[in-house]
Amino acid sequence: MTEPYDERAARKAYIRRRQTTVFTITAVILVIALVVSCLVSFKVITFESNTKTVAQPNYGQAVPCAAKNADGSAMKWADNNTVPVRVRNGTEFAGLAKAVGEALQDRQFNVVTIDNYPSSKVNRTTIYFGVNAINPAYTLNAYFKDAVMVMDDRQDRLVDVVLGATFNDLNKERDVKKQGDKIKDFEGCKTVDEMNKLGLPKASEHTAVN
Repeated sequence: MTEPYDERAARKAYIRRRQTTVFTITAVILVIALVVSCLVSFKVITFESNTKTVAQPNYGQAVPCAAKNADGSAMKWADNNTVPVRVRNGTEFAGLAKAVGEALQDRQFNVVTIDNYPSSKVNRTTIYFGVNAINPAYTLNAYFKDAVMVMDDRQDRLVDVVLGATFNDLNKERDVKKQGDKIKDFEGCKTVDEMNKLGLPKASEHTAVN
């Protein structure tokens, strides 16, 4: 004998099924959102905005053009062993300057001093140089992935590299050689006279190297 159809009970059962389905879907969405949030927080995955920020030449810092041959043609990279370098640690990581200094020595640079920069909160690695070391500074910069070049008022040939938080590793010799044997100017580089008119920052205290 067929039991009588209870519309009220059927409606309640249907509503319970719908609620269970909605709660299940909501729980799944929340779990997925939590997982994605964790992956983004730990940079396992990243999202790129539709508009990409294009890094300006030399990160927007004015930079002099490299010195040229008498006929105006580009000069070759300076020999690494002719570039006197002071490596300075501008981060909180003890021993970083020593490690980078040794790596530069392995690349035949003349590392004359390794010390700490007055600030340990430097963000971007910075290469400081004067008017008589423009090409050597270009040469040193070719080995860094993150450095900005800053010309100051020093008159000697010492080139400072202040390591910042952006430092990761040096370029390998084979990667530098891919750039060719001639120095390539930064786009929009300026003449020395133009740099002087802009005003040069005062060089940090150091023993002159010529």
